[in-house]
Amino acid sequence: MDLDIHGETASEIAESFRALTERGILRPGDALPPVRALAEALGVNRNTAVAAYRQLTVAGVVESRGRAGTRVIERAPVAQEGFAADSVLRDVGTGNPDPAWIPDIATALATAAGRPVLYGEPVVDAGLERWARQWMSADLGRDVRITVTSGAADAVERLLAQSLTRDDAVALEDPCFLASIHTVRLAGYRPVAVPIDEEGMTVAGLRAALEQGVRAVVHTPRAQNPTGASVTAERATQLRAVLAEHPYVLVIEDDHFSMLSRQPFVSIVGANHRRWALVRSVSKFLGPDMCLAVTASDPDTADRLAMRLTPGTTWVSHLLQRLTHALVTDTTSRAQIDAAGSHYAARNRAFAERATSAGLPARARDGLSLWVELPIAARTVAERLMRRGWLVRSGDDFSLSGDDSSHHVRLTVHDLDDADAERLIADLVAAVGRDATPRTEVG
Repeated sequence: MDLDIHGETASEIAESFRALTERGILRPGDALPPVRALAEALGVNRNTAVAAYRQLTVAGVVESRGRAGTRVIERAPVAQEGFAADSVLRDVGTGNPDPAWIPDIATALATAAGRPVLYGEPVVDAGLERWARQWMSADLGRDVRITVTSGAADAVERLLAQSLTRDDAVALEDPCFLASIHTVRLAGYRPVAVPIDEEGMTVAGLRAALEQGVRAVVHTPRAQNPTGASVTAERATQLRAVLAEHPYVLVIEDDHFSMLSRQPFVSIVGANHRRWALVRSVSKFLGPDMCLAVTASDPDTADRLAMRLTPGTTWVSHLLQRLTHALVTDTTSRAQIDAAGSHYAARNRAFAERATSAGLPARARDGLSLWVELPIAARTVAERLMRRGWLVRSGDDFSLSGDDSSHHVRLTVHDLDDADAERLIADLVAAVGRDATPRTEVG
């Protein structure tokens, strides 16, 4: 063992390793000595060496790879939503709402002003809280506690953090929303994939995940990103029956499309489930810069979440809360939001019908984008489309397995005019080309 490692206690040994990583002597991917070899070299009990490695794992410095040993963590980049930087290509993979359909905040800004809010005051604006409680309770059919966070991703991160520790297992949809993949990876949780079909999260997949000991489930009730799937009433009943056997598993429902959705909200949280949260962001209908989400949850989860939102550190600006409340209670703004939802649905449906007529079967579900199945590998199609001037989002970005085998692309096409939509479809058909052969379904 050539590394300059020293220490007699687990903490001293762990600190020695951390110093080596900070100085760049141990780099991402490098293997640490086997536990037995480390213990013998330092003259300590094997359990002391195990405890040192456990401390490093909890701190996010190393990860165990089974027979491959313990290695310094490699922080691979995670795909992000939004426009591609410095690209001359027409970007149809953004996942963005159309700015033309976002309500103008000018009038509401005057309403949002008012007196300054000082330290020690309630962290949730009273008006927004009353409105949000009524909105969420009506869909959940129960009384709720309301918490406000800086967007849905912030809410999910805080909800997981107050319930889990590193290496805890989390059930995620597969394919999965990019922000959820990013959150779980950075926090060091262990993702367990639950397949998605046209009716949402599969029953067998959820059951298998719970059998693997997941401590939390992140679920999208409608407009699942990227597939657009929405859970049906029948599927929700089946999922609630599975979850009934695990009442203390935290269930997070990310209803990100909420006001824009053309599908009814159906919850998978049963009446007797003990740990749950429904998160609704305003970013899709008020714009991504309105970083605010409201979370309805059980009292214990609300208390834990509130502990991480204390005044003076991380509470959401009351100006932003008042502005949100002014917009969502304004008749004109609400009408525009509803019209926006109809616009997205109509444009996606028109594109899917054109694509199907051109020999590329597609179906518009719910959400800002389309999830289009291809007869050949998505990476191949994406590369060919780049040569034709298009930038698309390959389904591989959303895969929890991290492989390159996806046969799907996610397309954000609601802002294309008819001519551009026809051109994209023609280029898609050409990109698939003569490589297209019928796929054999497995299972």
